[in-house]
Amino acid sequence: MIHRVFSDLPKFKQLMFRSGLNVLLADKSPGATDRQTRNGAGKTSVVELIHFLTGSRCDPDAMFRTDALVEASFGMEFDLGGAPIKVTRSGRKPAEVLVDGDWSGWPISPGQDRKTGRYALSNEDWKTVLASAIYKLSENSGQEPWRPTFRSLFAYFARRERAGGFHSPVRHSSQQQIGDQQIALSFLMGLDWSIPQQWQQVRERERSLRELKRAVGEGALGPVIESVATLRTRLAVAEEGTRRLKSSLASFRVLEQYHDLEAEASHLTRELGRLADENVLDRRYLAELEAATSDETPPAPDDLEQLYEEVGVALPGTVRTRFEDVKRFHESVIRNRRAYLSSEVEATRERIDERNVRKERLDTRRSEVMSMLQSHGALEHFTALQAELARVEAETESLRQKFDSAEALEAGQLKLNIERTRLLERLHQDYREQRETLDHAIVAFEEISRSLYERAGSLTIDASENGPQIEIHIHGEKSKGISNMQIFCFDMMLTRLCIEGGTGPGFLIHDSHLFDGVDERQTGKALEVGARLADQLRFQYIVTLNSDAVPTELPSGFFLEPFVLPVRLTDATEDGGLFGLRFQ
Repeated sequence: MIHRVFSDLPKFKQLMFRSGLNVLLADKSPGATDRQTRNGAGKTSVVELIHFLTGSRCDPDAMFRTDALVEASFGMEFDLGGAPIKVTRSGRKPAEVLVDGDWSGWPISPGQDRKTGRYALSNEDWKTVLASAIYKLSENSGQEPWRPTFRSLFAYFARRERAGGFHSPVRHSSQQQIGDQQIALSFLMGLDWSIPQQWQQVRERERSLRELKRAVGEGALGPVIESVATLRTRLAVAEEGTRRLKSSLASFRVLEQYHDLEAEASHLTRELGRLADENVLDRRYLAELEAATSDETPPAPDDLEQLYEEVGVALPGTVRTRFEDVKRFHESVIRNRRAYLSSEVEATRERIDERNVRKERLDTRRSEVMSMLQSHGALEHFTALQAELARVEAETESLRQKFDSAEALEAGQLKLNIERTRLLERLHQDYREQRETLDHAIVAFEEISRSLYERAGSLTIDASENGPQIEIHIHGEKSKGISNMQIFCFDMMLTRLCIEGGTGPGFLIHDSHLFDGVDERQTGKALEVGARLADQLRFQYIVTLNSDAVPTELPSGFFLEPFVLPVRLTDATEDGGLFGLRFQ
């Protein structure tokens, strides 16, 4: 229960609260101009101030760090853990919270300032104290990801219009993630909140998986358009090719005289070809010589004599040699011809033999050179092989990354699908085991909504494939006013569950935005239901309203005046608002 809200601002409107229903009104004064609307009187600022004193963030652009308010201190006296406590905080030092009261049961004790003698906590420690005292959360509850936190739980009991708290019953902020929503509501309703916690962890892993897909599809890894099986085949072939190339390089020996030997081998080949060609020519010449030798036979004596006589007839008077002399000359010529042919045959054969010997020697040398060239390589060849290996290894690594990514995507998605199925079964099992708790929440919502409408609304809590799914239905819910009354019924239901379960802040705050567009009869009924439940369950219900929005027709036997706070707000004057001054 909140007892008092105060400040050291000279004209701050100190608010004193009591148990049960408390209504803070903003009046329209005759002196108000069109620009001085009651929206600036400070009704919503009451909610912001209570959040500020219960550990909300105070960013540089926050209201309490404006020039007009930054030097001011704001405080609240309220019951915490069954004992009264006073808390003070300022925009100048938002990280420090001053406390006064009994903190003997707190998980963290405040430290004393030696100069001022005041006791203070850091804002983070203050939230830990509030989490322990109000919701029985352990000291390290906020350190583990996706656990119930005080700030998220408390926001359902003091909805903030600027955060989008009046857009949906199940969300206290338009920026609230589904995991935080499911965890918080499961905790507040007495269900197993660890199941939606694990569901959120699955969502986080799915988000990582989507980021991996995006990286694979758009990043350095290149598009993965093939299946795991196809990539496995390509990778196996690429790895084998890389292994063979590595093996070749490992056995490669560089020969510094490689090019000299290569030139020598070419020269030997040309020389062997030349010798073979010359042998062919000499063999043809030898055949001709042997044929000429066999044809060299002396003519018959009769032929020679007849020739001699014909010469004498043709050349009368010429001195003629004796026939015997001619015969001896001719035989001499024949002998010389045969001797010449024989010597030519012998010389040709010797040349052929010499070439054959040289060919054999050259061929042996060429074999030696070729053996060296086959077992060794040139340096540039080795360098080229290294470059090729680097290219092949890069392609293989790219394939390996694609394969690993594709395999991780397939395996990861399969595991997440299995995990979702397992969580869905756990959620069904929890709802079966917690049927009494679920029924109690459903009936509580139905009773509260029936107090407002002839046709009661319905609260459904289902185990869906995306975790706990809570839906609220009230006849005519498309109307903004009825949508707001869904929030009223839901908040009252949560407050009732927490009061009965021994947790919660012990108060519920609704500012005037909740009643925007609501039929005045429903507004009157809501105020009557809120007053009745607050009295029955012994909690504090704080409401801010515009004076001209106060219902003229109230339920029979219900009167609003006893619940209206003596402080009245207005912005008809400069000091008529909560803070007693105007600021941007």
